[in-house]
Parts: sequence; C-alpha cells; structure tokens
Amino acid sequence: MPKIKVALIGVGNCASSFIQGIQYYSKPDTSQLGLRNPVLAGYTPKDIEVVAAFDVDIRKVGLDLSEAIFAKPNNAPKVCDVPNLGVKVSKGPLLDGIGESTQALVEVSNASDVNIAETLIASHAEVAINLLPSGASNATRFYAMQAIAAGCAFINATPNFIASDPMIAQQFEDADLPLVGDDLVDQIGSTGLHKTLLKLLSDSGVRISETYQLDVGGGTESVDTMSRTRDTKRSIKTEAVASSLSYKTKVVAGSTDYVDFLQNKRDSYFWISGTYFCNAPLKIDLKFQTVDAPNAGSVLFDVVRAIKVAISRKQKGALNTVCAYGFKRPPKMLTMENIEAEFSKFVA
Repeated sequence: MPKIKVALIGVGNCASSFIQGIQYYSKPDTSQLGLRNPVLAGYTPKDIEVVAAFDVDIRKVGLDLSEAIFAKPNNAPKVCDVPNLGVKVSKGPLLDGIGESTQALVEVSNASDVNIAETLIASHAEVAINLLPSGASNATRFYAMQAIAAGCAFINATPNFIASDPMIAQQFEDADLPLVGDDLVDQIGSTGLHKTLLKLLSDSGVRISETYQLDVGGGTESVDTMSRTRDTKRSIKTEAVASSLSYKTKVVAGSTDYVDFLQNKRDSYFWISGTYFCNAPLKIDLKFQTVDAPNAGSVLFDVVRAIKVAISRKQKGALNTVCAYGFKRPPKMLTMENIEAEFSKFVA
C-alpha cells in the first residue's frame, strides 16, 4: 500500500503518542491490541508516514521529530524508542497559539517562520492534522487555509469550528479537498463512556432526570482549556452527551480544573440520577481515569486512513460520516446506533 503522507501542526502530547504509536504498531512481532481497527481499508498504522511538522517552542523547532516529541513541556508517557525520522520541526507562526495561562510553559523560538503552504508542498504531504491548543482559533483557521493552498486534506482535532463551519467546509469543497472535524473523540473517553451509560440506562427503561460529567487534567491542554475554551468545550461536550438521549433532561459536561501533578492523566467524575420501575430512584456516582495522549491515537489512526480513502475517491468538503465517527462536534450528529455502521460502509 502507498504511504499516507501526514503533516503535524503542533508537536505536543498527542503528536508524541501518535508518532510513538506508528513505531510501536509497525514492529512485526507486536500485538495489535489497543487498536479499534488494526487494518482499515487495507491500511495499517505502518502505512502512515509523518513528513512535516510545525511548532513554536524553541525546545522543539529545528530538532528531528523523533527528539522533539520528548521535549518539554510534553509529558506523554514514553512507550518505545523512535529512530531518527529525517523530519525537522519547522517554526510556524505564533498567532494565538499560546494563551496567557500557558506562556510560562512554552518558550517561543525566535527563528523565522517558514512558509507553511510551501513546506507542505515540498514535503508531499497529503493530509494536515491540526493538533494546536484548543484556544488557538485564529491559528487553526490560518493552517486550514494553508492546507487549501497546498492541496492538503485537513483534520481538525481541536474544538474550533472548521468542519462544522459551512463557509470553511465550502472552501474545501471548492478546492476538491476532504475535511473532517471538530474536536477529536477519545478512544475510551469520558464523553463516550457517559453517552454509553445514559443510552444503556435509557434503553432499559430508566428515565434520566439529571446528570453531570466533570474532568480534571494535568496536561498543557488542560491549562489552555481552563483559560480560553472552557465554555466552548462545555457546550460541545454537553451537546454530545445529550444526543445519546431521545428526550431533553438536565445535562452538564465539561472541564473543571488543572492539577499539575496529574501529569498527562485525566480524572473524570460522573453523576447520574433517574427513576425506573414504579418510580424507584437510581443514582450512579463514579470516577474514571485515563492517560490523555494515548487516548487520541487509535481514533486518529482511523481518521487518517479514512481520509486517505476519501482522497482516493476524490471526495471533497466535510465528510459527515467520518466527522460523526471521530469527533465530538461533527457538522451532522449521528445516533450511536448508526455511527459504526455508517463508518464501516464508508471505508468498505
């Protein structure tokens, strides 16, 4: 199979886990345990090749990508050694990539910005993955336009509205390029678990009266969320959770705080209240802990391979099925029952 040539916008924790994942699952004697789809449309993780990367931190710019993914302030766990990849991290424009709360964590390089579109073209990248901080809305739009200029498909892993913005989606359609987003779901995330619990209870005859989900994290993304995108993330997560029920009820879901010593871990707290047979009360109160960065890997592998399928079919604009499968805020929300079936049909 031909390689799927990918460019990474932002060399943070998710980029670290993504690149380590490619290396980890490319070894012939490694179990494929942990992947939702070891093979998708004929492609395996080893068919993904990162050919370009952009960042602004002086501790990453100019380094080979294999070294940059382990540079501070990254704190994703190291699961394997990564050989020299021959890909130097290029200096991208700062724009609004750093918020007030993350200024102390990031050391901005004084190197000159590269021409993003020209770098994408020179690297032969066909897919650009936006892994910038959640609050970098202007930078996200800038890179989306650079992807169009370079003829690259675009994956928006952030909660900034790109695929769900009709005007931007139309620009990708006019450029004959596929687009997916917004806000990548976790492989085993709090939102997905919350939705599954609510659907299971509702299908069993329970009437949900109130429910909340609160997240506490220790990565740099949690810092940025607290200061710049708390309301946006809360709106997206609440809407996603509420979509699992066929009726309206009281739902709150969002991030609540940053705890530095959690490192790259995330603690999620759920509370569900409802009634069942003869109006008997039911309450669920639980805690769920994951490691943030690896939670993005498997889904991102699937989305990259699905967008390669779209490129080969010359599909363009926002890919609704892929968006609904891999993102919390797709242009069109699908029911949980339909998402897997529709995605399977798409890549078949």
